[in-house]
Amino acid sequence: MEQIAFYIKRISISAIPILLAIILHEIAHGWIAYKLGDPTAKFSNRLTLNPLPHIDLFGTILLPMILLITKAGILFGWAKPVPVNPYNLKNPKKDMIWVAAAGPSTNFLLAFFSAILLKILTMIDPRLFSLSTSLSGKFSLGGSILQPIALMCVVSIQINVILGLFNLIPIPPADGGRIMIGILPTKQANAYSKIESFGMVLLLFIIIMESRAGILSRMFSYLTHLLIWI
Repeated sequence: MEQIAFYIKRISISAIPILLAIILHEIAHGWIAYKLGDPTAKFSNRLTLNPLPHIDLFGTILLPMILLITKAGILFGWAKPVPVNPYNLKNPKKDMIWVAAAGPSTNFLLAFFSAILLKILTMIDPRLFSLSTSLSGKFSLGGSILQPIALMCVVSIQINVILGLFNLIPIPPADGGRIMIGILPTKQANAYSKIESFGMVLLLFIIIMESRAGILSRMFSYLTHLLIWI
């Protein structure tokens, strides 16, 4: 029973930060595309904060839960990709760089604002949070009403840094791959875009290997500590 209660608590604390990180990531893609001339996401009702149109059963719910329960060392997920028609953009090749970069940029901003909120909470109650254990979830004041909010801030920092960095991996369909396609000359970009047909398999392989080795997790942990310090 204690183990079940632990998982329920862990999932309840993580659910809101994960949903916000994943959904706002996708909304950012669609919003920038809309501003650059492509209304596809808007007409598809994907510029909404309602989570239902964005939820992908595996990427948004099952995968994060599996990673949480198995204590894989990395927290990851995705929503349904926002539809973007590059041919509606004013300058498709260049504008797709900005559309792709919008997702990771949003995650980094969410991590930054979560860190600011966490700092405000610690100023309200200095006993609430020990910087030395900031990313381990070991809080010094178990009964504080602010503790769940502080824990959500910690999860938000973690998931947003991971999502932001992971999506910058230069393998399409990750955002980093699309940015790379936009930067490369047309001939090389066309050749590079062919990776996308098996790119998702490569990304899933990276996630599986990471859950075993934990190399990226340690790097992300250092970066999140750095963000909180800043």
